[in-house]
Amino acid sequence: MIFSPAIVALLAGSALVTLMLVYSSCYGGQILQHWDLASGSERQLELERRTSLISTIISYGMAFQAFLLVLFIYAADRLAPFFTGAMCAAGSLHANTWGYPAMLLKVLNVVLAGVWLVLNHTDSSAYDYPAIKAKYRLLMLMTPLAAAETIAQAVYFLGLKPNIITSCCGTLFTAEAAGAVGALLALPVDLMEWGFAGLLALTLGLGTYVYRREHGAEAFSLVSAIMFLVSVLAVISFISPYIYELPTHHCPFCLLQKEYGYIGYPMYLSLLVATVCGIGTGAIEPFKHRRSLKEAAPRIQKRLALASLVAFAVFAAISVAEIALSNLKM
Repeated sequence: MIFSPAIVALLAGSALVTLMLVYSSCYGGQILQHWDLASGSERQLELERRTSLISTIISYGMAFQAFLLVLFIYAADRLAPFFTGAMCAAGSLHANTWGYPAMLLKVLNVVLAGVWLVLNHTDSSAYDYPAIKAKYRLLMLMTPLAAAETIAQAVYFLGLKPNIITSCCGTLFTAEAAGAVGALLALPVDLMEWGFAGLLALTLGLGTYVYRREHGAEAFSLVSAIMFLVSVLAVISFISPYIYELPTHHCPFCLLQKEYGYIGYPMYLSLLVATVCGIGTGAIEPFKHRRSLKEAAPRIQKRLALASLVAFAVFAAISVAEIALSNLKM
């Protein structure tokens, strides 16, 4: 294992979040089984007291997840000099088989954490906890995923040894690479550009419709999730080469380095915010017509739709600006 303050913080932080979720899930199971707001029993009163404490604990844990994701990518990038052949986080994560699974689990858990925070905020806005069972079902899903992330991350870091020979991003992100990445980069660039532009227009259009008409939240939620995946593919396929001004360089991680103005951080963070807010609009749709949320839910949906629109627009603006200002012409 390679010791560094960032790695120690990641291992401790992920373990702490997982323990918080496990603790909360124990009471979450009781809430799913026994919650009955119409009951005045001692057990119900105890559950009502517990849910306030648990919601506070989880809220801090979920917010901390986003920081841990950024720290993980930062740590992986700073580990590159230890490995022969690595130039950025792409090579560090490829140093053993657990790097990329740990990163993907972190991204998934951050998105789920954001959706949980949306549900919790909506639930707390009503006097009768209309979304309490939905948010605890989501919690029960998140707990094993958080545990899997913690284990994968620990195995990844504990298995790292200095001077391991790994692959650089120039080898991993090429049309000749095996698997999905090679297949993606083998696609015509025009197809990816038009697909990205078309889906972006659809996403912005649906988000505007949700904001103005307060309808279509579930469709916008689905399209936002798809837009996240397509945007990442677009970065790999055609956006990053314009930033590097090198047509053969498709690495999504070098964007996080100083040489490129750390441009990857605002791009990826805006994309995550847009996705979480977009999915969140659909997550609270089933509770929109509850009497206790008749005023609050539409207001929350409009704010989420607006935040998602702005964040998607920021990601698109950064991408278009980098392409327009690039000296590379393809």
